[in-house]
Amino acid sequence: MNLIDTFQNLVAQVPDLVQPLIVALAGAIPFIEGEGAAGIGIIGGIPPVIAAIAAMIGNFVCVAILVLASSGARQAIVNRSRSRESVVVGGGAPLVDETPSVDAGHRTARTEKFQRAFERYGVPGVSLLGPLLLPTHFTATMLAAAGIGKARILLWQAVAIVGWTTVVSVIIGGAVYAVS
Repeated sequence: MNLIDTFQNLVAQVPDLVQPLIVALAGAIPFIEGEGAAGIGIIGGIPPVIAAIAAMIGNFVCVAILVLASSGARQAIVNRSRSRESVVVGGGAPLVDETPSVDAGHRTARTEKFQRAFERYGVPGVSLLGPLLLPTHFTATMLAAAGIGKARILLWQAVAIVGWTTVVSVIIGGAVYAVS
């Protein structure tokens, strides 16, 4: 909560033109995301529509960077593995690293939770329901690491970010302006 308080104080201290940038920065942080950042902005006095748009942009830009980086890393690993398999030595035996790999059975609780949700709901479901389980940053990165196409991930993450941020912004905006 200290991080949220810090952002709320920062929004209150900067000029009006800079406030949406602070909200966008907050939206880029896992666990705050678009929903929390919009709340920070609305409570900080930014009009709900501006706060929501800034939060969505901050959240989506960070998710897009993570998806592009994760997809690139996965592609580099896949290409490296394929090039190792294609190298043949002497009598046709492939040259491969014989060191044991990391135990495939060793998974974190987050990975297990993600895998169960992915098998049950697919990319749209994981993206749309993901914020209930894990931050969009983690969900998007895991989807990219699983080999899902970047465009598909980004489309569904955008839908989820816009949807969740809008719902939370309407609720918080309604509550804040009902009290005023």
